[in-house]
Amino acid sequence: MKYYITTPIFYPNSSPHIGTAYTTVAADALARYHRLIGDQVYFLTGTDENAQKIVRTAEAHQMDPKLYVDGVVERFKELWNALEISNDDFIRTTEQRHQIVVQKIFTQLFEQGDIYKSEYSGWYCTPCETFWMENKLIDGKCPNADCGRDVELLKEESYFFRLSKYQGALHQYIEEYPEFIQPVSRRNEMLRFIEGGLEDLCVSRTTFQWGIKVPFDPKHVVYVWLDALINYISALGYPDGENYQRYWPADVHIMGKDIVRFHAVIWPIILMALDIPLPKVIYGHGWYLTKDGGKISKSRGNVQDSFELIQRYGSDAIRYFLLREMQVGTDGTYSEDNVVERLNSDLANDFGNFISRSLAMVVKYREGIVPQPGQDSELERELKALSQEVKKSVEQSLSSCDPARALEEIWRFVARCNKYVDETAPWALAKQEEQRERLDTVLYTFVESIRIMAILTAPFMPGLPSKICRLLGYDEGLIRWNEADQWGILNHGTRVQKGEPLFPRIDIAQYLTVGEIKTVDLAQAPKESLEPVQTIEFEPIKEEISIEEFAKLDLRVGKVLSAEKVEKTDKLLKLEIEVAGEVRTVVSGIAKHYAPEDLINQYVVVVANLKPTKLRGITSQGMILAASQGEILEVLTLKKDLPGGARVK
Repeated sequence: MKYYITTPIFYPNSSPHIGTAYTTVAADALARYHRLIGDQVYFLTGTDENAQKIVRTAEAHQMDPKLYVDGVVERFKELWNALEISNDDFIRTTEQRHQIVVQKIFTQLFEQGDIYKSEYSGWYCTPCETFWMENKLIDGKCPNADCGRDVELLKEESYFFRLSKYQGALHQYIEEYPEFIQPVSRRNEMLRFIEGGLEDLCVSRTTFQWGIKVPFDPKHVVYVWLDALINYISALGYPDGENYQRYWPADVHIMGKDIVRFHAVIWPIILMALDIPLPKVIYGHGWYLTKDGGKISKSRGNVQDSFELIQRYGSDAIRYFLLREMQVGTDGTYSEDNVVERLNSDLANDFGNFISRSLAMVVKYREGIVPQPGQDSELERELKALSQEVKKSVEQSLSSCDPARALEEIWRFVARCNKYVDETAPWALAKQEEQRERLDTVLYTFVESIRIMAILTAPFMPGLPSKICRLLGYDEGLIRWNEADQWGILNHGTRVQKGEPLFPRIDIAQYLTVGEIKTVDLAQAPKESLEPVQTIEFEPIKEEISIEEFAKLDLRVGKVLSAEKVEKTDKLLKLEIEVAGEVRTVVSGIAKHYAPEDLINQYVVVVANLKPTKLRGITSQGMILAASQGEILEVLTLKKDLPGGARVK
């Protein structure tokens, strides 16, 4: 089957930023998935260069518009390369192949009466490339939620496209094909907009000459939206090109919510007027917002350098963050803190740690040779059933343009694999010769789970499969989507290696500079500005004990393998902790201060020789140490990877 997906073409008035990147990364994930399932994919992106704001930006830099745009376009291409974007084409609206198609279509629409000449008088917003009636302005400024900037009154001879003629036909089409505009919130917005009445669209300008000339009236240039939207078919060689015949109509146009109106109203009407089939899906995603709720955009001056982020954390980590944080129908929140939190929690702790621990045990217990598995237990059968369920859920999510949901499903499998390690306790099996076959089964299940993870994550983090395959001694070319729920693919006898961590934990403090940290010199500060020192009442120190009495306490390092809340209580957590080669259950009253996932894979201090006691029917075999004052509590954790069981002195 064919699959044609597009991003919008981006304005190259300045370098791309992290908000721009989401659309392209999401489209890339969908394109890669469809290639994996065997579809013939055509993935288009590009730049929209025929706009008045391009001219003004170039003039501000005292440059020729074409030379200025060429430099910015190269930055787009460099970023897409750094993010491993697999586009098949990159269209620029200054290319001749595009200009020829735009002029052909403009002429056809004029000759059939859908374009006519008149005079325009109205308010124009240059950044949005949009004309507004005066009654639509808000306090005399652009009414776009993301703009609000000054508009200018323009009066000039223009050509107009008869949007109003096709209002009823478009409304009926959207009603009959509910999947045409997604998600449903965008569809409802468009229906309300159309029901408010469509005005004919100004499609030419005479006040500047940068752009595509109207072929029969060269003092006019084609106005940006008629010009820009045509790129989706001009790139394919409309009307006779082989790619046009093969790939149109588009399967998905994906874009930010702020330009859905142009794609869901103007573009379908242009296609209706040309008697061309409409795209199957127009998908409008949310924006990335800052922590204070503002949109990340060039005009607001709050953009993050994408190249710097990729250099710090890697392309796969940035792609994962962008795709995981943007839920369907809502906006995402971006901050570098959020990036690091996702990387450490999901990628380093959950994903990377499972792979490292699992392969380390294959190396330790079987000298790195994948063993032949024995009979499955209920645990293996459950894990295999889950892989089938997850694969199906991922496919359904991606068919709905929902990579965030797809990743959530994959991480459900990752979490279950981590739990499987704790349930099977291979370190205990290794001590029992009669459990040798059982250990072989567990270790084989580890490596097969890792192979499946490599397949499932391939569309989202394309750098991962090759790294994982090297660890597994497996040919990356054998990564096939239909084997993401099949078991027994990796041959026993294969040699694996532990390797370096795929996602090392990140300490964001290492990226802070002195200039970014606000400090106060107390010696120079005026006295009235200093906060009074708060008096804290501490518990009295208990009576002294001898060194012999202290020595009776056996304090050990323990690694938290799993954590969950105890039912019918809001204070207790049940922890499974590896201490000196055994896994202990410890019940701790810290649930109000820690979510279970916060503690997994943390190294804590355990009172190991405390007599077991029952709490809520659970036998607790020790106590973890924590410091508290008032409502504040913090568990004592160790940053260095000491082995579980090391003495604390």
